[in-house]
Formats: sequence, structure tokens, C-alpha cells
Amino acid sequence: MLAIVNTCAVIGLDGHVVEVQTDFNPRAALPSFNLVGLPGVAVRESKDRARSAIRNSGLRFPNKAYVVNLSPADIHKHGPSYDLAIAIGVLAATDQIPLHVLDNAMFIGELSLDGSIRHVKGVLPMVYTAMQQGMDTVYVPESDAAEAALIQDIRIIPVRSIGQLVEHLYQLNPIEPIRANLDGHFDTNTLADGIEDFADIRGQEHVKRALEVAAAGNHNILMSGPPGAGKSLQARALAGILPTLTLQEALEVTRIYSIVDMLSQDEPLVRQRPFRAPHHTISQVGLVGGGSIPKPGEISLAHRGVLFLDEINEHSSKVLEVLRQPIEDKIVTISRARGSIAFPANFLLVGARNPCPCGFFGDPLQACTCTPNQIQRYQSRISGPILDRIDIHVGVPRVDFDKLLGDARSECSQDIRQRVEAARRRQTDRFKEHPGLFANADMTISEIEEYCKLEAEARQILMLSVRKLQLSARSYHRVLKLSRTIADLDESAGIKVPHVAEALQYRPPVD
Repeated sequence: MLAIVNTCAVIGLDGHVVEVQTDFNPRAALPSFNLVGLPGVAVRESKDRARSAIRNSGLRFPNKAYVVNLSPADIHKHGPSYDLAIAIGVLAATDQIPLHVLDNAMFIGELSLDGSIRHVKGVLPMVYTAMQQGMDTVYVPESDAAEAALIQDIRIIPVRSIGQLVEHLYQLNPIEPIRANLDGHFDTNTLADGIEDFADIRGQEHVKRALEVAAAGNHNILMSGPPGAGKSLQARALAGILPTLTLQEALEVTRIYSIVDMLSQDEPLVRQRPFRAPHHTISQVGLVGGGSIPKPGEISLAHRGVLFLDEINEHSSKVLEVLRQPIEDKIVTISRARGSIAFPANFLLVGARNPCPCGFFGDPLQACTCTPNQIQRYQSRISGPILDRIDIHVGVPRVDFDKLLGDARSECSQDIRQRVEAARRRQTDRFKEHPGLFANADMTISEIEEYCKLEAEARQILMLSVRKLQLSARSYHRVLKLSRTIADLDESAGIKVPHVAEALQYRPPVD
């Protein structure tokens, strides 16, 4: 008897429906269980887990011949998420469950030997694929039900064990579908753990302004200053002034975190923008993703959030150079012999560095002990092409002790965020005809020409500065995008002289 059960394979961030075709031959002379269709090691072990789980659930596993084909056979299958579909295929082929319940349904889950169904990663893209393919029901582990229910237009059945599932399929003890409430409030008043409030940071008003501009337009920023000046502190405060995630953005981020198994089972929807701060010893694969089975790296985990590279000069030059394409294209493409996989990587890059190895080059109070050659070699660890892709360069001097000891508090992150969100709303209205654009930093040349109109005096100042600062074409366009963001913060429809002047101040000085 032949039974066909649907499950799903995840490649990159995309799901692909896999048919588990189980052929049972009760007249075979010798018992066998052949699993074909490019199964990985964990998938080949599924037959043993399925056999024990079925028997320990009080069901029959006839000791005859089985052939299980995972179709399409040209897709490599990895992980234990195929266990439940294989077990259901065996039960259907041996006439222990009705075949009609398999129509328009998908089965996802790992089996324990006692028949219980365990958590698997990547449930969200699997359920999304089932919805796209017109299926109406997905059976998932009970622990993954909250995550699966984030996809609204499909019925999610949380299953605890094979025995419970068989009773449900026979309508002896039906399981209630689960639904998620996505209308919940995305908290804008509470800062996430590890995120600082600008009100607690004394002084550095010009740096706070630069960070506000960066947040308003999603512009990359590099902070340079001596040790202890507050670069890392302010980078962590930046995450607290970013605009609230929209539901679409939250689902994008949640999908990525589902793949790498970093979601909470109680609250799977990511409701705050990511803040990723990898150590400078991170490898290329750790940063951009990859591996024999390609997985997202830190730049994809920072999608729609902040990627903070502290001590950026200490990162390997080879590691930093791989950021070129993601910064420009907002995606990272990982190519392997089996094909190419693209992961989203629309992040706000924040770098922090010392001006020299000792950290005190240019400091008015402490003398630098580095030679000119040491300073030059240290600063050249970040290549010109990378620096050219950073919109805002700002110095972070040491804070005066009078300000540190004073009682005056700075403007709080909540007030700054309101201005940032107002600027982002203007950008949303501006780009409503461009579904791929979310912020000014995402604009291409055609959008820059359409939306970055300069007043006559502002254009004249920019032209003079292009020649004096020796700006590249990329830098010129980045200044225009930055000017547009500053104008949005100023609630100005046009780009005026003060907006261009401030944007030019954020360019690195010419030697």
C-alpha cells in the first residue's frame, strides 16, 4: 500500500515541500526499511526513531518491507524534522490511520523513542511554505505551536505525541487549533536588556545628534575616539532610538531567528530590533553566514537592526572586506557547489575604534606614544572602499569631568525616538510606491534623483565641497541621502543649505 505525506525542507530561508512516499509490502520475504531521496545522517536515523516511537505508542510496526522516498530526490534533506512525516507514512501505509486526513496537510516534528514529538528549528518558514502551497492544516510539535501560529491563514494543530495525533485523526479526541494574537503592542517605552538610555549619558551632544541622524535614515556610522570616551555606551543607546518594528519587519526577523533556533517558545515573535555585537575574533563564516549547510551569520541576525563592531580596527581585514556587498545590496549571497543562497542583511552598521594603537592620538590631555608609521598602519586596517560606504564619521572626545559630576540629565531616548519615528513616517509616505524601500539609506540612484532635490544655494555648496573633499560618486550620493534625512528631521520638504552643511561635516577629513 502506498501513502504520501507532506513535510518541508528548508534551504536558506525558503521552504520546499517534500513528499514522503511510503510503500509497504506485506508479502516480502525479508524485512527491510529503505530510505531514499538524498537523506542526510539525521534523516537516515529517522527509521529507527519512527519504529520505536510507533511501537512504544501502542501501535503496530509490521516487520515487513518498506521503501520511503523523499521527493523531490534532488534536494538534500537534513535534520530530524522529517521524523513525524515518516512515522505517519508508515501508519497510513499499514492502514492504521485514514488516508484522507493526509490531504492538504503537512506534518513537522522530531520523534522521541517514547512517541512524544519534540521541537525542531525552522518551523516558521515551513508553515509559511505550506500556506503558500494552498494547504489548510499543519501538525507541529506542541512546543513550536506559538511560532507556527504566527502564520495566520492556516490551521495549526499542536501535537504532543503520536498517540494523541492518531486519536485526533480518528476524531476520538480532537485537538483544538491554536491561533496567535499579532495585534499585541510593540513596546516603545521599555528599553531591551543591555540597551542604554541617552538620558544617562553625560555630554557628547554632537555624537548623540549624529546617532539620531543615523537612526532616522538607517545610515552607517563610525565613531572614533580615545578609550573610555563612551563609544560603546552610545552605540548601545542607539538601539533604543530606532523606530518600532512593523509587523512585516518583525516577521522577517523572526523568520531568520527561526532558522538558527534562537526564538523563545513563550514569545516567538521578535518585537524589538536586533542588536548584534560580535567579538573582533569572529570569522568570515560567523559574520556573513555559510557552512556546509549554509546558515545566516551575524549580519543577517542584525537584519532590520544594528550590527555593532566594537574595536573595528581589530577585526581581520579579510572579514571586514566581506561587508562590501551586504552594505551596498542589503543582502548577502553565499555560493556553494550545490547552488547559491541569499540571506537578507539590511542592517545599520555602527563601528567604534581608537585613533591609534595606544588610543590617545589627538587627545589634548594624554600624549600619544605611537609613531606615525604605527598610526598609519593602524588606521589603514579599514580599507577605503569600506570607509566610503559609511555615511557618518564622528569623533568622540573624552567627556569633561564637570559634566560627569553634574546633575543635569540629557534628553531621554524616548523623546529622540519620537523625532526619529516622525522622520521615518515621512520616508514611508515618500516611498509608498517603492515597496523595497524602507529608509533613505536604501535609495538607489534613480530615487536619489527623484527625491533629493537641492535648493540652488545648497547645490552650489555641495558642488564646491565635492571638489574640495575629493568625494567619490558613491560618497556624493551618500551625502545627498544624508542631507535628505537631516531635512526630514527638520520637517523640511526641500534640502536646504544647513542640511547639506551638516551632512558634509560627517565626512572624514581629507589628509
